[in-house]
Amino acid sequence: MQHRRSAIAGLAFAALLGPVAFASQLDARFVDEDGDLLADPPADRAQMVDPSTLIFTYAPVEDPAQYAEIWEEFIAHLSNVTGREVRYFSVNSYAAMVEAMRAGRLHVGGFATGSVPLGVNCAGLHPMVTMSLDGRIRGYEMEIITHIDSDIMSMDDIKGRQMAFVNPASNSGFRAPSALLSSEFGIDVETDLQTAFSGGHDASILGVANRDYDTAAIANSVVGRMAARGVVNLDDFRVLYRSETFPTTAYGAVYNLVPELKEAIREAFLTFEWGGALAEEFGDADGFIEIDYKEHWDIIRRIAAAAGDELSCR
Repeated sequence: MQHRRSAIAGLAFAALLGPVAFASQLDARFVDEDGDLLADPPADRAQMVDPSTLIFTYAPVEDPAQYAEIWEEFIAHLSNVTGREVRYFSVNSYAAMVEAMRAGRLHVGGFATGSVPLGVNCAGLHPMVTMSLDGRIRGYEMEIITHIDSDIMSMDDIKGRQMAFVNPASNSGFRAPSALLSSEFGIDVETDLQTAFSGGHDASILGVANRDYDTAAIANSVVGRMAARGVVNLDDFRVLYRSETFPTTAYGAVYNLVPELKEAIREAFLTFEWGGALAEEFGDADGFIEIDYKEHWDIIRRIAAAAGDELSCR
């Protein structure tokens, strides 16, 4: 996505962070004998779940309620493929989404990039797919933005100013910029900035547009969708920094579903005929593609480690 006037600095996080070795951080109630960093399904089928109604939700990156209608066609397809009733469950935070799956109240969902490891480690999420474009994983970039009329012209000008973050579990909305600011610019988010947590990418973006925040760390996929709906104008923002591309929302199911249901859910994602409201909302995607959590979320786990953020359950 092309952005408005910018003073972009960039450096690949892989080079910035260096090698990091990871041990499993799964909750104590899970086991991972095959080393894929995911909770193994129960060995005893009697301990698996086979719900007659599947509960589905989408990561609350913006207004949760508006996405219930956007996902209607996919939900109908998921119901048809699995032979189950499917209900949309609206959540208003990453933590609520993880807790709902942990408590057995959520079976299938799309988890925002930074919350995927928490879903895996704390709730037994098995990531299956993400959105694709031209047969490749669709991604997004973390950007640090300011208003076009701001006197902040580059990253050298942000020290001591107010910066809006989303929440501590967000990759592009906190973890990635925290690692970046510390490693590349020597800025501590707790002592060198007036740090604010907006609660959502959309709130951070609107805050910069309305001059409520000096700067914000956001996912550019969100600002792109907001601009497409006419909520904001891209020309109102100056991009100070744009990261390398990160994987976007991961869609998957809880670990302890019976195998045939879990595979039917995977099939539903991979056979969904792209179009309708989903295609209109996610115009830079053309379907779903399978992912490998251990491989494709490596950079996200490394960012969390560099930011000093534990991904284990407390």
